[in-house]
Amino acid sequence: MRAETVRQIARECGFELAGVAPVDPADDFSRYQDWISDGLAGEMRYLTDRRAEMRRNARNLLPNARSVICVGKLYNTPDPPRTESDARISRYAWGRDYHLTIRDALVRMVARLSEIESFEWKICVDTAPLLERTLARLAGLGWIGKNTCLINEPLGSWFFLGEIVTSLDLEPATPPPDRCGTCTRCIEACPTDAIVPSQNGWQVDSRRCISYLTIELRGPIPEELRAGMGDHVFGCDICQDVCPWNSRAPITDEPDFAGTAIPLTELEQLSPEAFRERFKDSPIMRAKYSGLMRNVAVAVARRENHDQRTEVQPRADQ
Repeated sequence: MRAETVRQIARECGFELAGVAPVDPADDFSRYQDWISDGLAGEMRYLTDRRAEMRRNARNLLPNARSVICVGKLYNTPDPPRTESDARISRYAWGRDYHLTIRDALVRMVARLSEIESFEWKICVDTAPLLERTLARLAGLGWIGKNTCLINEPLGSWFFLGEIVTSLDLEPATPPPDRCGTCTRCIEACPTDAIVPSQNGWQVDSRRCISYLTIELRGPIPEELRAGMGDHVFGCDICQDVCPWNSRAPITDEPDFAGTAIPLTELEQLSPEAFRERFKDSPIMRAKYSGLMRNVAVAVARRENHDQRTEVQPRADQ
């Protein structure tokens, strides 16, 4: 099978980006190890436990793997009408859980490819132990920017990534050059100074990142970082919002990713049951009820100039 055939079928299945990466270990794994050793993963143990070593080689997921098909799905949707009373939620979580949408499309893609040639495969969407952005770079989908997002010229960085680890022997793509140049807008715009220098360039200190603080962190949010969080209650898009490569990013018409703004006061009133019902098919479930209520309390306290050490206690940790 030709790589161009794979790319064509990917486009027909709804992916704007597609390419093939080699399955062999990438040089980036040593950078990943350094990032872990420096403690920059915070409490995300799924990145630092035995699964860390699995990311060295895709054959740990599929022993007969010979190629990795990488795809990108645009999620840049029009901004919904928003007032100053609304909470800030990361763009990727406005609609349906992207894991479901991307997996459905990858299943269709595998079915189409299997009509041409039989092969072994494993579908991965975000949760598998792979260096996704490294593989996407090697597949020609873009370069990894200073904010560690994958950036495509000319489409920007608003992409969900997915992979098909496969036994197909496909011609790999050529990685594109890094086009961030001397631009430092993402670094300067980060309100918690989470993009830090390293011996290999720039990396994200998860312990300071608003996305980590509002989604992955299970304990109290450090007081010294709360002011920088602003009204963010789930994730953050600041480093992508200011990226010049996103200034002309296309808009997707995918209905799964559309959403509406939510007032902070409405979130304050959520019960555990209402939380589960409203966000049952949303990435926001990742924060759990207790996490979202903690984030809302911090945002409300900041807005009302109250003591930011005051937090509401969730009624249950769902």
